[in-house]
Amino acid sequence: MALTPNTVDKPPSVKGTSRDRNLAITTALNLLITLAELTGGLVSGSLALLSDALHNAGDTLAVFFSYLSLKIGARKPTQNKTFGYRRAEILTALFNAVILITVSVFLMVEAMQRLKTPQPIDGPLMLTVALVGLVANLAGVFLLNPHKHGSLNIRSAWLHLIGDTLSSLAVVAGGVAIILWDIYWIDPVITFAVAFYLIKESWQIISDTIHILMQGTPKGLDQDTLVQAITLFPLVDNVHHIHLWSLDDQTFHMEAHIRTKQNIPLDEADNLRYLIEQKIRNQFGIKHFTFQMEHLKCNTDNSE
Repeated sequence: MALTPNTVDKPPSVKGTSRDRNLAITTALNLLITLAELTGGLVSGSLALLSDALHNAGDTLAVFFSYLSLKIGARKPTQNKTFGYRRAEILTALFNAVILITVSVFLMVEAMQRLKTPQPIDGPLMLTVALVGLVANLAGVFLLNPHKHGSLNIRSAWLHLIGDTLSSLAVVAGGVAIILWDIYWIDPVITFAVAFYLIKESWQIISDTIHILMQGTPKGLDQDTLVQAITLFPLVDNVHHIHLWSLDDQTFHMEAHIRTKQNIPLDEADNLRYLIEQKIRNQFGIKHFTFQMEHLKCNTDNSE
């Protein structure tokens, strides 16, 4: 059995340092927004502000947990955790999405109650606090935007901030409507619309994280195309006992049995394995391999 060594962990990049700093700043911004909107919502009587404050409180924890999970995920593997701690980011993304959906459902229920019994609201105070929240949320979105495609964990935190920004924008519009036309019912309507959007977006994150935790084949990776690429090597007869999975949303693993057409020396088999790994790494982005080279016998052959 030929096993490849694990990829050596690289030191933190400048981009990673920037990401961590931006997450810390975003956490502080969300905490300030939460306190401001909580106070403003209680004084003004605005459900939209209170819901946004509750939403921001959850997002403050979400972004903080995202930051914390990145630190945990950077730990090196141990004898008890041979894969390391990278799954911490996936678990955090799942936790954040579930919390976001839970809060959104609660807000929708409260919004329905307010639609039945509208209450007077201090429009100018609502508008002022919402503007402060909008500016701070936009700053957070800007800080995390460069990192949102590199991690489901960061993406979930970024989505939290997008939801906050849309919510703050809607509350600003609601404050203007209340000041100009005394349309108090717009407050729960805005709450309901934002909550519905957040549920829709969070569900996709839940789906992606569950797929990874269930060790599903990485999205966009076609097994038939992968096998075809390996069998193009003249010495390869077939590929079987294939397993493809993700450690996180960036680290793909593969294990397989590779049967050769003829009995070849160990050094030649080792060279063949190396060439196959290089091809798969470059063509499919898989970086971690466990290949068993064989010729005739295989107790776990599922290719027949």
